[in-house]
Amino acid sequence: MGTKKNGLLALLGLGALAWWKYKNSTPEEKQAVKDKVNTAKDNFNKFGSDLKSKANDVVSQVQNKAEDMKTSYGDTSNQG
Repeated sequence: MGTKKNGLLALLGLGALAWWKYKNSTPEEKQAVKDKVNTAKDNFNKFGSDLKSKANDVVSQVQNKAEDMKTSYGDTSNQG
């Protein structure tokens, strides 16, 4: 429990330091931070979209394979 508490305090301290540094930075530095955050957000959204697309492709492949197997099984059971 102590480790979790220390970790949270460290995170809070880092957040306070980052806020203080941002508050005291020049407008150019603030814009650079905003640009980095926006770029990271765009990359994260692109990654999420790519991941969702790949997952949908896998689901489609599995569904197609299941339909093929169902059709193939139906054909062999009708022959018997």
